[in-house]
Formats: sequence, C-alpha cells, structure tokens
Amino acid sequence: MRLGVNLGYWDRGAAGHDMVAIAVEADRLGFDSVWVAEAYGSDAPSMLAWIGALTEQVHLGSAVMQIPARTPAMTAMTIDTMSGGRFRLGLGVSGPQVSEGWHGVRFASPLGRTRDYVDIVRSALRRERVTHAGPHYELPLPDGPGKALKLGSRPLRADVPVYLAAVGPRNLTLTGEIADGWLAIFLSPEHAREEIRLIAEARRAAGRGTTEDPLSGFDVVSSTPVVLVDDVSEAADHLRDYCALYIGGMGSREQNFYNRLACRMGFEEEAARIQDLYLAGHHREAAAAVPIDFIDETALLGSPQRVARRLGRYEEAGVTTLAVATGGRMTRQQATATLAVMADLHAARGAPGA
Repeated sequence: MRLGVNLGYWDRGAAGHDMVAIAVEADRLGFDSVWVAEAYGSDAPSMLAWIGALTEQVHLGSAVMQIPARTPAMTAMTIDTMSGGRFRLGLGVSGPQVSEGWHGVRFASPLGRTRDYVDIVRSALRRERVTHAGPHYELPLPDGPGKALKLGSRPLRADVPVYLAAVGPRNLTLTGEIADGWLAIFLSPEHAREEIRLIAEARRAAGRGTTEDPLSGFDVVSSTPVVLVDDVSEAADHLRDYCALYIGGMGSREQNFYNRLACRMGFEEEAARIQDLYLAGHHREAAAAVPIDFIDETALLGSPQRVARRLGRYEEAGVTTLAVATGGRMTRQQATATLAVMADLHAARGAPGA
C-alpha cells in the first residue's frame, strides 16, 4: 500500500499557497501521489500545474476534475506532458446542484455521460481523429462546419491513467469496466470488500487485469482523514462539519450519494436526521448528529500508536493507495507534521517506499 495526500478544496481548509507547501513536503517525504479537488471554487488543473512545477517525483492527481466543467478533449494532455508523465486523471460527474447550478449542464444519465467522456479522452490521447456519435457528446456536430480533429501536439503518453470517483453500485461497476483506479471517499475497511468485489467482477467481465487477479494493475485510492489527537472523541470533532456537509448537503434530498452510502453502512436513521437538519440550515446541529462510529470507521483518529494499529485494515481490505486527507481545521504546520508521522508509520510497517 502506497501513501498519497489529498489536499481537498482550496476553499475548505488550507489556502492555495499552504496546499502547495504541503504538496512540496509530501514530495520530499517520498509520498506517491498528491490529489486536488474542485467544486465551485478553485479549479484542479491550475492547482496541479503549480504543484507540478515545484515538485519532482510525486504523481499529480485530480480528485476530481468535474465532467460537466470542461470538454473531454481539453482534459489530460498538457499537465501530463509538462510534468513528465506524472498526471493521473480523476473524474466525477459532481451532483445535480453543482452540475446544473454552476456549470449549466443537465445532471442526466451520469453513467452514460462518464462512459462517453472517458472514450473521448482516450481517443484524443491516442491522437485519433475524434469522432463520437453521442448520445451525450456528438463530435463533430452534424449540422455545422466542424470536422473531426486530432490533437495538434503529441502527448507524452497515450495511456494517462483514468480514475473514477464512484459511490453507488452501478458507478462502481462502471469503474471496474473502464477505469484504471477508484477514488473512494468515506471508505470503511469493514464495508469496502463488497464495493471492491463489484469492481473486480466488472473487470473480470471486461477482460481486464489477469485471469487469476482481475484487480491486477488497478489502484484503489482511499481518501482518508487523519487526525492525530490522542482523545478519539476530540479527534472526531475535527471532522464533524466535513461529514455533515457530505451526508446532509451534497446533492439534493433525492440524489445524495454520500447519504445513501451512510445508509448502506448501517446509519439509516442518523443519515436521515443529518440531512433533515442540514437542509433546514441547522449546520451545527447536523454536525453534532454525525455518529462517532461513522467517523471512526472512515478516518484514522487518535494517537500515532492507535493509527498504526488501524493502518493494516486498509491494506487488508484491498486499498492500494491511502491518500491522507489534510483539510478541515489543519494548519500548514499540522498537515506537514501529520504527513511526517504517517511516513514514519508507513516505513515502520516495512512497506516498499511511501
């Protein structure tokens, strides 16, 4: 299992320059990857380009680039080439509020839209003349002067790895079928085996991996908050706002993938209460309603010794990259100190590099 760091959103946690400093420290410590998010604030490509210019070895991942935010043909090539082949393209459809309210793109057929998007990205990177018959992207448009084009410059790689942010069962199946990795959020090692099984079955059906191991070459990335505060209850308090935002406020009442995930983990009543409170504007009460068991299952909390004891659960569940999430209340100094501790714990487990 490799170590990464998920810097999250510029707006929620560290400021942009702090995020860059944390990424530079991760590179120095030998972390495998750095991941940056976007929603309706800063964009991931700008942050990754800045980080890429100031680092040497660490891989640069989008977690995620939003599919409704840009056309597939303008997604992967430049960052990968400029960074010397370090880019990992993480994609997600976002949710109906952001897709329709911020980008003006209908949140319809998210699975089909994702499939089309990945097809076009890969065709463009192969420098094919890009044509696509839809239904979600039609290239070139049939009733205008446009013609099929190919990339005007040569990409460094035609096989930039594609990751999908997936939560629900159908999206997990699609991830196994067409992607090279899974970007998981709120991953509980005790519940992840079913999710990883769905991915493995889809890969086997698609002839990916090997006959013996369909997950061969596939990267399971768990974005996992780490709060090194000895008192577990106090550590959990650092993440309550974050959990309440996702369980209660991401998407609509009818389409909140994270709320459904909490329900599948056995927190049906709690998830409903969090959502009711959050959507009514009672954000503090929603945060207080997040059960500590949910936080403890999906994060690494407590003393370094407790975290060390719990690290193995992720590898046993099938996680191949543990991306330490450094958002929330962490300062730059706290985040870099956390990365240093995690690098030491990782090395102590005898892992082959960070």
